[in-house]
This record gives sequence, structure tokens and C-alpha cells, in this order.
Amino acid sequence: MREAVIVIPARYASTRYPAKPLAKLKGASGVERSLLERSVMAARAAAVSTRGVTGVYVATDDARIVDEARRIGVEVILTDPECANGTERVAQAVHRAGLTQPIVVNLQGDAPLTPPHFVSALIAAMRDDDTRQVATPVLRCDREALDNFLADRKAGRVGATTVVRDMLGNAIYFSKEVIPFTGSLKRHDPIPVFHHVGLYAYTPQALTLYAGLDAGALEQIEGLEQLRFLEHGHKIAAVEVSAPGAAFWELNNPSDVPLIEGYLKRMNMD
Repeated sequence: MREAVIVIPARYASTRYPAKPLAKLKGASGVERSLLERSVMAARAAAVSTRGVTGVYVATDDARIVDEARRIGVEVILTDPECANGTERVAQAVHRAGLTQPIVVNLQGDAPLTPPHFVSALIAAMRDDDTRQVATPVLRCDREALDNFLADRKAGRVGATTVVRDMLGNAIYFSKEVIPFTGSLKRHDPIPVFHHVGLYAYTPQALTLYAGLDAGALEQIEGLEQLRFLEHGHKIAAVEVSAPGAAFWELNNPSDVPLIEGYLKRMNMD
């Protein structure tokens, strides 16, 4: 069985939300924990529920995040401020720390509600087919989700990322637009729109490759780091997962805090 490791990239200087990893989120009983701590909790829950996960690390470039990680009791890998995105940061962390696990999971530092079975599904997909180099989870939209995505775009809001797949389950394209076009769908037709969840599993070789590739035009236009693989002709397995009753808010803006806190309260999570 191929072992796996979870790395959480975290940076202090977020453009939309500076100091985001240290933002406080109240749980069901009113206990406040930082976003970083809640993300580490999600990673540890995934590690417990998935065989062969041998470590959880935080990758950062900021001393304040280092201090918080040490308070939580999670190992830290120092990376450069120049890392352009989470994948670059994870790639550098793997190299600097000399991690040798054949599967590396990038659990985003702003996604504290990531269900453990998403991580398990990605690791299983990588283990089932050793030709896979990158995998990421996707959720088929129901009508309510699709209507919400379309409403966001109509209002000029950048909402969730969507993805289209080929017949083998590999990603063809990711976008912040709603793809594919759904205007011709009848109300009860199956919905072909998949919501992309920003969680990744890679081989170390894929991370080394990524770090040496230039960002392409589509990555820069969409602001989606995973497009770098596709633009250079490399496959990403888009692994379909299910998530009844789960929530997937990422903490991108201060307005997301009450949404996440509300979910923690409803689910009685501290």
C-alpha cells in the first residue's frame, strides 16, 4: 500500500483577506479556534480515517503562522514568500522537507469543512491506478446548486469553480464560469455540471513537474492553479464524490465567517 502525507499550504498575505489563517471561528459551544487550527483538525480527521496517511504538515512563509502551527502541535515546513499558489508551496515543502511518501495531499488552508472521505477517495483513486499523477474531487450539482451558481454569475459574483470531464473521468477544463452551457436543459434533465472542490492529491513527480512549468494564459485568466497541468498537456483525474448534508464553504472573505460558524453550530462541532 502506497503511503500518503497531507500538507496544508497557508499564507498570511492574502489579498482578499490578510491574516486569514489566524482568523477566529466559533464552534457550537462558542469555543474560538483559528482557521489554521480547524484546517489541521480536518486533516487529522482524514488521516485517522484513511489507512496509510503518515503525517500532517503546514507549509508557510510567515513567522506568525509558524507560531500558531506550533501552538496547535503540527509540524511546519518553511517555504518562500514567492510561491504563487498552494501547489507551488506544497511542491517546495515536499522538496525542502525531503518527504518520500508516494502520494501527497494538498488540503487547502481555508477549507476547514473538508470531509475526511474526500481525502480517502482521492488517495484510493491514486492507489487504484498508479498511472495517475494528479487527482481532485468533484460533486455533481443538483438543481438547487446549479441555480445558485447561475444566480451568482448573473449578479456578477465569482462563485464556485466548475469542471467538465471526458468519458474516462479526466478533467477537460476548469472555470469560474458555469460549464458546460445549461440553457437548453429541461427542468428534469440530468445535470452535467460538476462543482470542483479545491483538494488535490499528487505524486511527488507531478509536483516537481509543476514547479518547473510556466503559468499559462488560461491559469492567469481564470486564477485557477490546476489549469497549469492541463495547459501543458497533463491529466487530472476528476474523482466524483458524494456529500449528503455537507457544506464546502471556503473562507475567502470575512463575510464567509458566519456561514462556516453557522454550519459548525448546526452540526454541533466545536
